[in-house]
Amino acid sequence: MEESLLKSADLKATKKRQLLLSILQQENRAMTAEEVHEKATPLLAMNLSTVYRTLNTLTEKGILSKTQRKDKKAYYALEHHDHHHRLVCTVCKKTIPVDSCPLRELEEDLEQKTGFRITGHTLEFSGICPLCQKALTEEEN
Repeated sequence: MEESLLKSADLKATKKRQLLLSILQQENRAMTAEEVHEKATPLLAMNLSTVYRTLNTLTEKGILSKTQRKDKKAYYALEHHDHHHRLVCTVCKKTIPVDSCPLRELEEDLEQKTGFRITGHTLEFSGICPLCQKALTEEEN
């Protein structure tokens, strides 16, 4: 899969690019460059700056999406060219996908008003997951 994604974006299918895409696919969640680097380094030596450059190239080519969360960090994920919604725990960073989409009517309205052809969107709610809530409550007691 990684090789065909890269070729369709007119990029060489290097070992580093394939590895980073494989990690993001296996994890199936948005990850920081540092997290990707931590997973990749035991498998193939590379600098953190190489990981950043590669992730940014893959983002520019539309293979990855890049979002910035409240923690001010950039998160990278495979771009599905549709839309995705998620809940993100601000403590443990656990991400839970949300399947339903309440924004379809808003998309249609925005397209009519602006002339844009909307190809996707993201919606992210941040909060504290049940396990972290329990741990925080136990710490307080």
